[in-house]
Amino acid sequence: MVDLNKMSELQISLIAIGIVVIMVVVLFNWMQHRRFRRSAEKAFGQKPEDVLLRTGMAAGAPVEEEDRIEPQLGNESTLEFHADPIIPPTDVAQPVADLRPEPRLESIRPDPDPGPEPAGLSEQVAAAARRDPVDKVDGVDTLSGTDTGVDYVVEIHAATVLPDSSLTEVLQRKFDFNKPVRWLGQRERGAGWEDISAETTGARGYIALRGCLQLADRAGPVSELSLAEFRDLAKNLAMRAKAEVDCPDIRGAHARAVFLDEFCAEVDVMIGINIISMDNSVFTGAKIQVMAESSGFKLGTEGMFHYYDESGVALFSLGNFEPAPFLHSSMRALTTHGITFLLDVSRVANGEIIFGQMVHVARAFADALGGIMVDDNRVPLTENGIRKIKQQLSAIQSVMQARNIPAGSKVAMRLFA
Repeated sequence: MVDLNKMSELQISLIAIGIVVIMVVVLFNWMQHRRFRRSAEKAFGQKPEDVLLRTGMAAGAPVEEEDRIEPQLGNESTLEFHADPIIPPTDVAQPVADLRPEPRLESIRPDPDPGPEPAGLSEQVAAAARRDPVDKVDGVDTLSGTDTGVDYVVEIHAATVLPDSSLTEVLQRKFDFNKPVRWLGQRERGAGWEDISAETTGARGYIALRGCLQLADRAGPVSELSLAEFRDLAKNLAMRAKAEVDCPDIRGAHARAVFLDEFCAEVDVMIGINIISMDNSVFTGAKIQVMAESSGFKLGTEGMFHYYDESGVALFSLGNFEPAPFLHSSMRALTTHGITFLLDVSRVANGEIIFGQMVHVARAFADALGGIMVDDNRVPLTENGIRKIKQQLSAIQSVMQARNIPAGSKVAMRLFA
């Protein structure tokens, strides 16, 4: 026991103060706890009911769980065509990445009944390619071949002939902008525009220049930086030559480039037909080469055979189903378990007709090699599949036509190079 009589007044005061402080702290903690509890009840509503104390529930009765949302995987993209053609929108631009993905490879399912074999494959394919010329496109200056819909176009007009040094500079910088560039010149007012090259300089000279920077290709849209550098090149050239220059707005041009690239990505589709051996045997490169060359294919340096029309445009291609390329040096010694026929939809006019011819060729190869036509999952192709692919192909090329970029046209060949 503490003898209060022996304690000084100071000690007693300190003890009293300590007791008061402790009581204040305890009271404060209790009030804080109560306030937080009320806040939690307001935030989360009523207290959860204890199912063990729930009235009216028989002992041992199962307790129903609330509906639960299970995690779901997103729809995985497949290589099969949908039953209904999907037409990409053309009126709303969406953000796109700087680099466009590779053309989508679509598998097809051809008809089991191809009909009679064509008498002459080369003649029929060439005839199909000649139908419906598609080189005329709205927005194209027929005098110069430029298209303000797919190019950023600057013009320089001088009172006198522009010096050769200016022409040399623009030609030397053609590859500085990460997109194809064309320069055209006009020798006198009212005359036609001609492509400027090292061979054309030094003649009578030009009084006007037109520079065309392509807005997009398969690598994506042109950057604002490249557009600005191209504009500055034209302005500096005009200033030194004391000429007039017309340079469109950079931001507007870049917005058009992004929109154009988005559209091109929507229609950039590669259709494939695979032929694999039925009993896991191999196809010999020698036999593939003989069949390909006798059908009119030519082996390219990139490792694929190509079938060309009479104007030199590749209509469809033949490659190895396996990673190894087809090369002149190793073709006859090569063996493979499959081959693939490819049709680049955006680069071929009359695609549905050309596709039908490719299917005929694929069937002929399958019969001769003892193979079977399958999709990329090695599932045999069906009649329903080929009907869907034709609908999809037709829909894609119709959308391109509506956008004034017909499949197989000169403009399409530039955009999908």
